[in-house]
Amino acid sequence: MRLLLITENYPPDRGGMGESCDRIVRGLGRAGVAIDLVHVDRKSATASSHQTSTGSLMRVPAEADTAHAMNLLWNRLQQNLDVNLHMGAVTHVVAFGGALPLLAAPVFAAWMACPLVTLIRGNELDAGLFDPRRRPILDDALRRSDAICTVTQSQAKKIAALHPETQPHVVPNGIDLELWQATDADRARGAAWRADNVEPSRRVLGFFGHLKNKKGVPFFVESLLRSGLADRFHLLLVGEVEEGLRSMLPELSHSLVPGVDRFDLLPFYAAADLIVLPSHYDGFPNVLIEAATLGKPLVASAVGGMLDVLTEGEEAFLFPPGDGHACRDAIARAAAIGSKELRQMGTAAATLARHRFDARDETRHYLEVLEKVQEVFDANTDEDRRSDPAALRLSWRAR
Repeated sequence: MRLLLITENYPPDRGGMGESCDRIVRGLGRAGVAIDLVHVDRKSATASSHQTSTGSLMRVPAEADTAHAMNLLWNRLQQNLDVNLHMGAVTHVVAFGGALPLLAAPVFAAWMACPLVTLIRGNELDAGLFDPRRRPILDDALRRSDAICTVTQSQAKKIAALHPETQPHVVPNGIDLELWQATDADRARGAAWRADNVEPSRRVLGFFGHLKNKKGVPFFVESLLRSGLADRFHLLLVGEVEEGLRSMLPELSHSLVPGVDRFDLLPFYAAADLIVLPSHYDGFPNVLIEAATLGKPLVASAVGGMLDVLTEGEEAFLFPPGDGHACRDAIARAAAIGSKELRQMGTAAATLARHRFDARDETRHYLEVLEKVQEVFDANTDEDRRSDPAALRLSWRAR
């Protein structure tokens, strides 16, 4: 099995999408799948490619002229046929992360006579459905896909309702449970930061990632201000903070920490009492599984992955998205709960992570999808050969 995987999100890009792509690639690589990865990189000025332990990596710049950039990419793929990318051996084309993969992968899959697998995260669906420029790209990719994978039940239901001919597979995000652990040094650093920055009487609410409006952080801050309980909490915001949110913070006890590398987040997770995910809509945030794995209870809106896996009062305080009254009630519960009960919620979150978020299960589910797609595609291809050989598309694998 050899994948041509096209993405806009891959390290050294920061953020959950790049992290997820890297995790999926590493997991499939360990399982023996070869992967030729194309990273359409908005930070690269020139194209480059090199071999990797699992196949190859090509970085191509995302030029202003999208059509030109994608045609150049196709040329490069052909030119590297027998050098780094081994295009003649590709068995699947995979689209992951961003509008350009959704645009290019269906075309390339058709030209190569390979099955198309589309991995839908949060933003591709949330933005794609209601953006007049992105909607045709999204619909075309979904219609042409031999398999669609989503990370939440709600995404799968939305896609199936719009495209009844599809049967999306739900493959939740995973995490390396052995690798993502706080050390004694991480906990000591977190305790030291807390002693220097937080009044002992306050609970620390942690916010991690790109804290944009979609993520509901301004809404949550406004709800906190209106709750009358702001003096019970200190807000720890780690990541990119938009200006509108920044202007709301002076009224609150808070700390701002610029984005840091992933494992440098561990002391800040350790310093928090609860992690807040108040998204108006979302996929399956990596912050959710990172927090749960570390035994941190959550205050979260009941959407996306939070709705799929969290239970009110067990691992989280939940509220309907955008419901100010319910959000203030969740804040009140987080303020009132005793320390012992809060630790018990953290233990429940860690147990949930062990049972539901293991990256090995994520890899296994993707392998099952890829194997089934290949089986069906090959059967259909054989039928095409028998019924009408001229109708069979040109196969690069035959070259």
